[in-house]
Amino acid sequence: MIDLLAQALELSQLWLATAVAVFLRVGACFLVLPGLGDQMIPVRVRLGAALAFTVFLTPALLPDLATGQVLPPVTAFFSEIMAGLIIGMALRFLVHALQIAGTIAAQSTSLSQIMGGATPDPLPAMGAILMLGGLTLAVLSGLHVHLVETFLRSYNVLPFGDLPGPRDLAGWGVREVSASFSLAVSLAAPFLIASLIYNVALGVINKAMPQLMVAFVGAPAITWGGLVLLLVTTPFILPVWLHAFEGALASPLGGR
Repeated sequence: MIDLLAQALELSQLWLATAVAVFLRVGACFLVLPGLGDQMIPVRVRLGAALAFTVFLTPALLPDLATGQVLPPVTAFFSEIMAGLIIGMALRFLVHALQIAGTIAAQSTSLSQIMGGATPDPLPAMGAILMLGGLTLAVLSGLHVHLVETFLRSYNVLPFGDLPGPRDLAGWGVREVSASFSLAVSLAAPFLIASLIYNVALGVINKAMPQLMVAFVGAPAITWGGLVLLLVTTPFILPVWLHAFEGALASPLGGR
């Protein structure tokens, strides 16, 4: 009986240690994770979601983490937190790309001041619409299932206790920021092209008819055109962004 209790105690300690290690990675990710980790979500909800993910992931990761090497608590603590932040920031950069694309589109079509404070973030209306639409599409496509798969695969790329080097981390950050801005400009390309054509046409009209106040005539046109362009291009922009978001879920460290 005593031997059974000793084995049960040892197994419970092993399970608890694994759960703590998993929670450190999941909890750090939920600090910056888009959707489930946004500031508009209450802290208790985020904590409950992180605990639920920990309960799901611990049995699957118990054989791998239990047979691994014993690491100092400080090394394991910082390595797991860093791994979780990397996963969360890889997805957050994609949301920033959608926000930047909306800002570029709003600036190009003179709609940057309409409903600028409708969200907690200082975003134009187009940026808020694209961000909320993208996050909704990601959640509806099974974000929680993809996150579980991402956490399971993350231990192959970021093993338990393996702290990334500063040079590698800096290179990863530069690549992700560059890719985020590149994606944002690509998503906002229709609005940039429309703005260029509009301004060129406005300049030609102003040159042909100097006495006409083309700014007063053209302002309603660019406003109406920007709204119509948003209506037409959003069904194409969001699937492209979702494909990049799923690529970040599959490979948080890049190489997608």
